[in-house]
Amino acid sequence: MSRITVSIDISTTPEKLWDILEPIERHIDWMADAVAIRFIGEKTRGVGTQFFCDTKVGPIKLVDQMNITSWDPGKRMGVQHIGIVTGTGEFTLSPLNDGADTRFVWTEELTFPWWLGGPIGAFIGGRIVLSAIWRRNLKALKKLAE
Repeated sequence: MSRITVSIDISTTPEKLWDILEPIERHIDWMADAVAIRFIGEKTRGVGTQFFCDTKVGPIKLVDQMNITSWDPGKRMGVQHIGIVTGTGEFTLSPLNDGADTRFVWTEELTFPWWLGGPIGAFIGGRIVLSAIWRRNLKALKKLAE
């Protein structure tokens, strides 16, 4: 299992940042590795929402199935990955400067299958490649939010 954490401070309130994060289908607007999001069923918000995320990292394309496991508007969104790569992820929003700004923290704990390198793939693919992509994603989110 590989634990990856990236963060950024964004000049907007947690509530306004949540307005950008809450529509899960719009995550493709700031996540370079997310190609498309397709919901499973009618639910598109809150705990229990399920969706497929078509993901592309370099030449590797896969479909990541996710379930929303926590949903605290303006504060936190958590997911369980149940596709090829398994694990959990969470976005947390913390107010800064009396709530005028927000610290956004993205944490993932992922397990990679043997054919993606297992623990070695998790280290190289997760801690090195994905953390670099996600840092760029957070810069895109910051630009979108500010």
